[in-house]
Amino acid sequence: MCYSAEAWTLYDSYVATFGADIDIKAFWELYLGRDEAYRVRQKTSDGPRIPKGMDRNFLRPASPVERQIQDLIAQYNSRRLEESVPELARQKERLDAAEAKLATKPTKTAANEQRIAGNKIKQLERWIEDAKRTSLEPARDNRIFPDWYAPVLYVENGRKVVRPMRYHCRPCGMDPSTDRTRTGQVSGKYNARRDNLDRFWRAQFGHTHALMLAETFYENVDDGKGGSKEIQFRPRTGETMYIACLYSRWVDPRGQGPDLWSFAAITDEPEPEVAAQGHDRTIVNIKPEHVEAWLNPDPNDLPALFAILDDKRHPYYELVEQAA
Repeated sequence: MCYSAEAWTLYDSYVATFGADIDIKAFWELYLGRDEAYRVRQKTSDGPRIPKGMDRNFLRPASPVERQIQDLIAQYNSRRLEESVPELARQKERLDAAEAKLATKPTKTAANEQRIAGNKIKQLERWIEDAKRTSLEPARDNRIFPDWYAPVLYVENGRKVVRPMRYHCRPCGMDPSTDRTRTGQVSGKYNARRDNLDRFWRAQFGHTHALMLAETFYENVDDGKGGSKEIQFRPRTGETMYIACLYSRWVDPRGQGPDLWSFAAITDEPEPEVAAQGHDRTIVNIKPEHVEAWLNPDPNDLPALFAILDDKRHPYYELVEQAA
């Protein structure tokens, strides 16, 4: 499964490559939704998760709407700084207290406090750095995870359009509770297995196709010690991956919430070099010459769509790095 990817976050890149139009209203609604969720709940994690790389679309606003989005980004970063700086000081005090206890009388409680405070300090320091930083770090700023948003390409009324969608598909008609497992973890619907396209994904396959472009992808594999480790793959040739996706526009049946646009990346049997690293799936990287046919599917000719997936690209996915 494609656990994470370094995706294209600049919509101008999609425009230049595919001649696509930008659904700027959708981007504005996304940032506005994050701002509203933050103000209501006072928690950064409760709103839409947007990679920092997407903010670069609005560094030099060319329209009133882009200027509004720029303002929303500035307000969001300002609030994060206002809350994170004093919270960082509190967590450092918490860490100092826990370490003082461990130095005199080690206990599980003190050790747990040390661990929690240490993790929170790392997170807060990263938030503060990100809020202040203007330089680009692609491997960090363009990276998406399940439940994060990314620009994707799809066809609407005969024209190619770029709009942000959540990487974790909720098919129309499904209850929001299905986004999580019984244990509260993110469900696996951020990926769509090729062998399940004409069953679970039958309402999307042949109907609502999309494309996400990415430079690398990440997977979690067994570390051989009872845990897991994260590994990163990149095509050795350096080519951008054209990841075949399905999307859905979920509408709240009660009419009480906004529509949710979300997508899933299609995965297939693993490439040999990926399997050798201990992972059992690989995203489907279609050939550029199949983009038009993929984005304009014929629901009455599913074999032609499967043929596109069968004719996927097979670059050697090189192991880039192993995160600690």
